[in-house]
Amino acid sequence: MAHKPIVLFVCVHNAGRSQMAAGFLDTLAADRIDVRSAGSVPADELNPAAVAVMAELDIDISAQAPKALTVDAVAMSDVVVTMGCGDVCPFFPGISYRDWMLPDPTGEDIAIVRSIRDRIRILVENLIAELIPATAC
Repeated sequence: MAHKPIVLFVCVHNAGRSQMAAGFLDTLAADRIDVRSAGSVPADELNPAAVAVMAELDIDISAQAPKALTVDAVAMSDVVVTMGCGDVCPFFPGISYRDWMLPDPTGEDIAIVRSIRDRIRILVENLIAELIPATAC
């Protein structure tokens, strides 16, 4: 059996960008990739605008909760995608790190949050194509 990749999405509050990315990856990759998310300074709850724009695409992230970034979460991952959390993420050799430069949706107008969501979707689709070659489908 082939190894199922583990992807960890990390942003500051784990309330918007990383949750949207995890929602897309979970939905689009089905069970072919394990997905996790965390924040360097987790919020108390998800960003309501992020939940709303994902619901527009029939992706429900409302049951998720912000989680704290741990060394173990990073160490167990194959790919770590950071989104504006700086250098707080521990580095381990052999793990593939990506930094997606995306604005923080906190306090933004819904149209801006939609544009961030749409950019995240493209990045997630590209990540899926990289991690799961077409011949593996």
